[in-house]
Amino acid sequence: MATHAEQLTATTTTAARPAVQLRELTRSFDGRKVLDGVDLDIPAGQFVALLGHSGSGKSTLLRAVAGLDHEVVGSGRLTAPARVSVVFQDSRLLPWRRVLDNVLLGAEGRAAAAKGREALAEVGLKGRERAWPNELSGGEAQRAALARSLVREPELLLADEPFGALDALTRIRMHALLRQLWERHRPSVLLVTHDVDEAIVLADRVLVLEQGRIGLDLAIDRPHPRSYRDPLLGEYRERLLAALGVTADHQ
Repeated sequence: MATHAEQLTATTTTAARPAVQLRELTRSFDGRKVLDGVDLDIPAGQFVALLGHSGSGKSTLLRAVAGLDHEVVGSGRLTAPARVSVVFQDSRLLPWRRVLDNVLLGAEGRAAAAKGREALAEVGLKGRERAWPNELSGGEAQRAALARSLVREPELLLADEPFGALDALTRIRMHALLRQLWERHRPSVLLVTHDVDEAIVLADRVLVLEQGRIGLDLAIDRPHPRSYRDPLLGEYRERLLAALGVTADHQ
């Protein structure tokens, strides 16, 4: 019998209009299938985390959804919103442009500058518009990257291990910020991470990519904000670790 979490995932996925839809998506490198007929629906406004071992195809899947992998076209069916923003582990700020100019990169229209300042204020960087990227800490640089994604008012936000290079305390603060921004703007989110706890604390649905396919699709049925110390998250953690092949002997 399906658990409540699994029933919630099925209900949510079928009831809402999919923002992202993949059917039989396949991608190979040097004859090895990294994505092997992936089927996936992400409803509009849903926060989804994607877990998997290194080399399992997490970033490959994200790049395909972002439209950055043209080789995947024709291997199956992929639909995604028109307005998509991507945040990477590296903030990718241009060192020769000031922070506001980095946030506005590619943005057009008379209102762009005002939107850029508003976005910087939302991520806690009000007053740093004229700073150079090398004057920012790692956490501040990622905040600027988030601000850059907000300016585009994305329907879909793709995040490829955006907090992996940050220290533990900064990472926790960034978790809270990302969740707040999602609650305010409500884009669909696909977060690629290797951190099970990060996935559980942030996402409402966690996927495990295994052997090129979605091996587990788990809804996290707990209210926000969530704490790493919440014992009720333990069952989700155990199920995800088991899906990743991590047993109690390896923890």
